[in-house]
Amino acid sequence: MAESAEEIRKHVRVYILVFAALAVLTVVTVAVSYLHLESVAATVLIALFIASIKGGLVAGYFMHLVSEKQIIYWVLALTVVFFAALMLLPSITEFSGVGDLDG
Repeated sequence: MAESAEEIRKHVRVYILVFAALAVLTVVTVAVSYLHLESVAATVLIALFIASIKGGLVAGYFMHLVSEKQIIYWVLALTVVFFAALMLLPSITEFSGVGDLDG
C-alpha cells in the first residue's frame, strides 16, 4: 500500500521526536549517575526506571508495537511476568534456605 508524502512526513516526524526523547533520556541517565544519593540502590533504581521508559519508546515506535493488535500486549505482559519471576528466583531460594548444604 503506497503512502502519501504527508503520511511519510508524519512518520518521520514521530521518529525524530522519539529519537530526541531517547537522546534527552540518555543525558538524564548520565546526569543521575553523577548525583550523590544516599544509596547506590536508589541511583540504580532511577537509572533502571529511565531505561524502562527508553525501552518502551523503542519497542513502541521503532518496533511498531503501538499499532499492533491486543494479543501482542498480552504476550508482552506474559514475558514481563516470566522475566520478573526469573529475576526473583535466586532471591527466593537464597532467603528460604532451599539448597543449603549445611543441613
